[in-house]
Amino acid sequence: MAIPTDKSAHEDFHNEDDAYLAKRTLKSGSAGWLLLAGLGVSYVISGDYAGWNNGLAQGGFGGLLIATVVIAGMYLAMVLGMAEMSSALPAAGGGYTFARRALGPWGGFATGAAVLIEYAIAPAAIATFIGAYVESLHLFGITDGWWVYLAVYALFIGIHLTGAGEALKAMFVITVIALVGLVVFAVSAWDSFDAGKLTDIPADPAAVGSSSFLPFGYLGIWAAVPFAIWFFLAVEGVPLAAEEAREPEKNVPKGIIISMLVLIVTGSAVLFLATGALGAQAISTSGNPLVEALGDSSAAELVNYIGLAGLVASFFSIVYAYSRQTFALSRAGYLPTSLSVTNARKAPMLALIVPGVIGFTLSLTGKGAMLLNMAVFGAALSYVLMMISHIVLRVREPQMPRPYRTPGGILTTAFALVIACAAVIATFLVDRTAATWTLVAFAGFMAYFGLYSRHHLVANSPDEEFAALAKAEEELE
Repeated sequence: MAIPTDKSAHEDFHNEDDAYLAKRTLKSGSAGWLLLAGLGVSYVISGDYAGWNNGLAQGGFGGLLIATVVIAGMYLAMVLGMAEMSSALPAAGGGYTFARRALGPWGGFATGAAVLIEYAIAPAAIATFIGAYVESLHLFGITDGWWVYLAVYALFIGIHLTGAGEALKAMFVITVIALVGLVVFAVSAWDSFDAGKLTDIPADPAAVGSSSFLPFGYLGIWAAVPFAIWFFLAVEGVPLAAEEAREPEKNVPKGIIISMLVLIVTGSAVLFLATGALGAQAISTSGNPLVEALGDSSAAELVNYIGLAGLVASFFSIVYAYSRQTFALSRAGYLPTSLSVTNARKAPMLALIVPGVIGFTLSLTGKGAMLLNMAVFGAALSYVLMMISHIVLRVREPQMPRPYRTPGGILTTAFALVIACAAVIATFLVDRTAATWTLVAFAGFMAYFGLYSRHHLVANSPDEEFAALAKAEEELE
């Protein structure tokens, strides 16, 4: 189905007064490229500690390795495309802002809704992992995870309410601790590494193309894709900090590219060293793969505690991401406008609290793996729409000022688009129920927009002004 642009849609716009926008402003200049790079790493770093290893049960080491290489290529291409769009359109909407300009209100909201689904559900999945960690470490005598879910949501939403600068600095410190944990793991696991253990899963003779390297055959590569995504999921959220960054046209592209390069290094190290230390078969079902790979050692105990910091870092940062996506969509009228009101510290209160309540409710299911797959579906769908946006903007607006330009242009983002489409389909291979429920949620968002919010859009919000400017320039030409 074609997504209508401004010329074919029938949306109703209105202007709000200065007081409306004054109540919906973020604190600019809170982050330079270093904090932005730290934000990108913190979004993802929990994926190095847990979750990825389940891909070994789907594709074996060879299948997960090939899937990871392909997905890393997709993310790198996508990040380069987003770096260009964020330098040209620095607003808090991130992918929604890019798609709004390229694909009109329907395409913009579809992208924003997919991103919001990803960011609202991912913290719920991570909260269940944090709860499992706390229980396994016997911390505070807690034996029921829901207390942990409630505590982390309340604590980190509270910190975010104090302001972006303070929250980003706290995230950066936690992320550095988590990175130190990965270094400790890598050094310790090196002594136990055995290349033979990488391929110790028996080959399935019924699978086409099966071997010791690909025990589940060629289809196993595709089935491992959603787990390979966990090495990089949410790094695309860096542009959501654009309105709070210093010189966003320079620092946002720099921050997202550096964070992606760091994540390629950490993901590669974890995949090879953890699997080679414990063995693909044993680690494929582990709930704490890095610790189990180190066995009974002091390093394992240290990494176990630091692993909690990794999970906290991702939880903390994705709460930031969902609040900014909700803020941007609300300020422009796509979601109820009350969600974008900011407090005295310029933090969007209800945009932090309401998705947090929804996420906490989802976490009570305790189904972390299912929630993870739901988040991956939303992410992959948003990637498809964002890459289409880059291609459309390059073709339709070649003269748009772009302080940073994607190497390879539309060929780079076309590659990411093809892989993202395959990733959407792959989510149904792993968990059809999770993908279907996420699709239903996405349809619900689109129904809300079609029936109500498209008739109540705010023309003078920053994201809509970007699009209006483009339309005016097109008419002048």
